[in-house]
Amino acid sequence: MAASTTTTICVNVTLRRKKCLIPRYFSFCSNTNVFTTRHMVNLNTASRCVASSEGGVFSVTSPSQFDVDYLGQSTKGDLNLNLNLGTDEEVGLQGPIEEVARMEAQGAENLLNHLGILDPLTARHSPRGIFCTRTLNLRSISAIGYDMDYTLMHYNVMAWEGRAYDYCMDNLKNMGFPVDGLAFDPELVIRGLVIDKEKGNLVKADRFGYIKRAMHGTRMLSTREVSEMYGRELVDLRKESRWEFLNTLFSVSEAVAYMQMVDRLDEGVIAEDLGPLEYKGLYKAVGKALFRAHVEGQLKSEIMSNPELFVQPDPELPLALLDQKEAGKRLLLITNSDYHYTDKMMQHSFNRFLPNNMIWRDLFDMVIVSARKPEFFQMSHPMYEVVTGEGLMRPCFKAYPGGLYSGGSAQMVENSLGIHGDEILYVGDHIYTDVSQSKVHLRWRTALICRELEQEYSALIHNESHRAKLVELINQKEVVGDLFNQLRLALQRRTKGRPAQTLAATRMDDKELTESIQKLLIVMQRLDEKIAPMLEEDGEHFNKRWGFLSRAGLWDKSHLMRQIEKYADIYTSRVSNFLHYTPFMYFHAQEQVIWHKISYIMHLYC
Repeated sequence: MAASTTTTICVNVTLRRKKCLIPRYFSFCSNTNVFTTRHMVNLNTASRCVASSEGGVFSVTSPSQFDVDYLGQSTKGDLNLNLNLGTDEEVGLQGPIEEVARMEAQGAENLLNHLGILDPLTARHSPRGIFCTRTLNLRSISAIGYDMDYTLMHYNVMAWEGRAYDYCMDNLKNMGFPVDGLAFDPELVIRGLVIDKEKGNLVKADRFGYIKRAMHGTRMLSTREVSEMYGRELVDLRKESRWEFLNTLFSVSEAVAYMQMVDRLDEGVIAEDLGPLEYKGLYKAVGKALFRAHVEGQLKSEIMSNPELFVQPDPELPLALLDQKEAGKRLLLITNSDYHYTDKMMQHSFNRFLPNNMIWRDLFDMVIVSARKPEFFQMSHPMYEVVTGEGLMRPCFKAYPGGLYSGGSAQMVENSLGIHGDEILYVGDHIYTDVSQSKVHLRWRTALICRELEQEYSALIHNESHRAKLVELINQKEVVGDLFNQLRLALQRRTKGRPAQTLAATRMDDKELTESIQKLLIVMQRLDEKIAPMLEEDGEHFNKRWGFLSRAGLWDKSHLMRQIEKYADIYTSRVSNFLHYTPFMYFHAQEQVIWHKISYIMHLYC
């Protein structure tokens, strides 16, 4: 192509997986796959720019040079412009930067929409969005570690947990427990509930630990029963001898089995020769039966034999990891599963979706099986290198990039890669084992995978009209209640011989005042009769017993949501959602609610 200051550049662009970001100054030619620049470029100058300088026109901030930006986030990994291509006027940036930015942002938004790509604001309102609780700059992340089960692969809950339940019940039956007639019911529990091992209850708490709903055995307790039983108690997850938090979908089968066996214990049909069982002892027996199902290997052997029955494949997931790897991120697989199970399941879930005859191992700079999390993040265990395809191992004392290891510790990973702390993002589905421990002990950045978010998102949308009616009734009761309280206070002061100090009340005689109070009281009682069942129904589109995953009551967040906000920097429904963003995404946390500020703003507009 001849160099000329008036030559228009045409670039053939192949859009790979609908996620190319093309700057606004490219526009479509009549040929659908061709773009042209809106600005004339001096090709001689452009050629010299690319050829000159050690890093060309662009460079990436090196680890030794990075600083922090205006939000206090590391600028490591940011793209820098090495050369001055001309004045603002020459590159079309004349005028106040605010105006230039506004025009560029509008153009970028239009092109993103044309390409079918959600802009960050729109993406937050999507069931496949990535939601941010603490600002995270992916450009500054050097390594991304992944858990496997329910993170890099999602199981069919009914199939996987159903089989785990079956094995658990078989073991309980062999121990002498009456299990005939019981069946797996995944709707009985949801993630984020807490087992009270002292009372044989399953409870849902708000972010402060106050219990809002409870179930004894398989019977939901009334609001009055919950109040009488837990009026003076809070859920305290630090008291592990009593409270068991359902962190993950792996908890479903255990919780279902336990609640059903609580019913059998209450019915008095458990044989006395099993010992003087109480609710806490019963929980240990159920846990032991389920543990045997995992340790004896029957369950995993069945899954390995027929993975297509248990695993829900996600073709987009390997491509999302490939983007991250090609962007320079070091990818790690850190799982508690053993080598044989990991290899079989990763082959099934990844190999067929990877290009150019790649296999799943090619994605990861390091693989660690049998990691023994959460201890993996807390202390050092012996490490072994897996040296054969059959899983034979030899002791080793140092990990190297590209290796496959069993055991070890997170500290060994950091030393091997030469990176540490907030340069590493760890992605998992277990709040305690994966997310909180890697953050508390190592200050790694964290991402939580919670597949149920997609169902909850749909349920929240479906629930909007119900919630609007409920809120309207509550607001009506609040207004009526305010008047009721004023009249009640006026009557109280009048009875004590003091001025009513309420203009409306002073115009009423005693009879009028009493009748008004009676009428308002009846209205509020009638409203309560309407509101109470609607509150019980709130969230039933997600789960009829427990309501929404993220809420506890009408206004407050659940204990689970509090844990997510406390320990997960970002959270989303599946790893493949990263494909809808880029490996260079800057996730911004949203402004937190400050109630006195909202009150002030409302005052200004009222």
